[in-house]
Amino acid sequence: MKISSAAFSFSSGKLSQIPDDGMPEFAFIGRSNVGKSSLINMLAGNGALAKVSATPGKTKLINHFMINRQWYLVDLPGYGYAKASKSDVREFGKIITDYVCKSKKMWFLFVLVDSRHAPMRIDLDFMTMLGREGVPFGIVFTKCDKQSASQTDANIKVYEKVLSEYWEELPPIFRTSSVKREGRDGILDFIEQSMSSETVK
Repeated sequence: MKISSAAFSFSSGKLSQIPDDGMPEFAFIGRSNVGKSSLINMLAGNGALAKVSATPGKTKLINHFMINRQWYLVDLPGYGYAKASKSDVREFGKIITDYVCKSKKMWFLFVLVDSRHAPMRIDLDFMTMLGREGVPFGIVFTKCDKQSASQTDANIKVYEKVLSEYWEELPPIFRTSSVKREGRDGILDFIEQSMSSETVK
């Protein structure tokens, strides 16, 4: 897929504020500071599209970006930021679960995890919830440039082994580096194929 246009459209604090305009949505989510904004900017080919911050938990709303005037790239709040207030954590949780479990416009959810770390319980619990709710999702391993390819391979194999204990079929897996623009074509081609497939809702 070639990106010819990418622009911010709107932000919303709850599912009911998202307009029902029929546009398909492909959403991105992950733990705070996993590199989500950098990945979104890399995918869109616009370094200033999503705000990149060194402060975890910066994204507090659901942000929609219109891509090619055909679909939305959705930036969801990060989960698991320990320094957020308890009220914020509860609100973020409701925003996230309402959207990923109830949105009829979301076609697919990309769950970002840091390729340098072993599987974390918070990520596994989140994926288990997605499976229980029947939410279609894939795993995006970020920051692959921060270590050797062999180390990334080893870490992903550990992840696959852990997931295979709970899943009969593993979700799609993508390797990415926002710095090296690695994984961009794979994700965009997946989105393009999803939109052209009659099997996707």
